[in-house]
Amino acid sequence: MAISIDELARRVHEATDYVKSKISIEPSIAIILGTGLNDLTNYIEVSNEIAYDEIPYCPVSTVDFHHGKLLVGRLAGKNIVAMHGRFHYYEGYDIQDVTFLVRVMRLCGANILIVSNACGSLTQYIPKGSIMIIDDYINLLGTNPLIGYNKEIFGPRFVEMSEPYSRRLIELTEKIALEEKIKVYRGVYAAVPGPTLETRAEAKYIRLIGADVVGMSTIPETIVARQMGMEVLGFSVVTDEVFPIPMPSINVQEILETAAKADKVLSKLIYKIVEVI
Repeated sequence: MAISIDELARRVHEATDYVKSKISIEPSIAIILGTGLNDLTNYIEVSNEIAYDEIPYCPVSTVDFHHGKLLVGRLAGKNIVAMHGRFHYYEGYDIQDVTFLVRVMRLCGANILIVSNACGSLTQYIPKGSIMIIDDYINLLGTNPLIGYNKEIFGPRFVEMSEPYSRRLIELTEKIALEEKIKVYRGVYAAVPGPTLETRAEAKYIRLIGADVVGMSTIPETIVARQMGMEVLGFSVVTDEVFPIPMPSINVQEILETAAKADKVLSKLIYKIVEVI
């Protein structure tokens, strides 16, 4: 059930105070370790690990392959905070729950958000196994985390979205990828509620309105981060192909296996990006 903006602010502040009491550094970069970004934890020098169920009012991930803890430490010489496991709208959470920790990470000091997800490709030009930099998004979730009364502490009521994903960080990523000989694509990400995968007609429609890939996350976190003044860099790991004609059947286990293969490459790329930000 939706809560008032005043109650949300109180809960976010209480959770932030708790996290700050448990950590000894102020993070400058926040990372959401979505599907396809597990290996990055091997690069993080973790100084504090906080289980989600310890944080006041924090939801708990109900997806088997998503961990449920906040990692604080150093990555490539920078202070970072990372969500090891995220929340999805399809888990039954309110959209404010889905974005709760983004607000907390921002109030802990992070001014950059790096987020990743697994997705299905809607075009043959971005094949299965690819890494795509998100250039823009289409919100098909049917909701928005900014609906309702606004509180200035979270940012402006109307958030300008001509650049949801930082051009500066996108260009930096493309430069590093070229230097590291990592092939990356660039495109538009659409988010649907899930948890069902797309029908043939839905896939065709989503492609027709301008999306290159489709998934079930990332956009709510992006919206809240942008409202709170964060620069956002987004990645999609293409784990399956959702071409309208013909459209193959999709196996969830194959999705996870494909994400795991791309994991090491994307983790290396993000390490290099954090190193030079």
